[in-house]
Amino acid sequence: MNLPIPRHRDVPREPEADFDRLHRSLVSDLDRWPHFANDLIATLRDVVPLADITESDASYVLEIELPGVAREGISLEVASGRLVVTGERRERQRVGLLRHRTRSTGRFRLVAGLPVDVDAEGVQAELDSGVLTVTIPKAEHARRRRIPIGTRGS
Repeated sequence: MNLPIPRHRDVPREPEADFDRLHRSLVSDLDRWPHFANDLIATLRDVVPLADITESDASYVLEIELPGVAREGISLEVASGRLVVTGERRERQRVGLLRHRTRSTGRFRLVAGLPVDVDAEGVQAELDSGVLTVTIPKAEHARRRRIPIGTRGS
């Protein structure tokens, strides 16, 4: 079944008018949700650091990039099935004029949901060369184990 496709070859396209229409639509949406912009700004204020999560038979390992952050500037909590890493990357004292900046400073927060079967008491963390490595062991009953395959007695 073919659907008709309207063709508007007679009407010249005006990109500026399309952009203005889109802009008006966005502004009217934001006016309807006044708290949306404030929530978005508050969310963007906290930086989310880059992270990798890997899984082995015995644990989950979370590696978080935190260059320039001191050990004392990091807080790590495990509660309610979540791992929460928070802290602050502070501005360095500088001599001279700062001409260009791409590095982020300020608060950061990373929240990772944990599987049900982890050993929260056994969580370990270490900071080395700007990478925070958090090892979350699996609960003993949740660990994968190999089952040997036997043969029937003949």
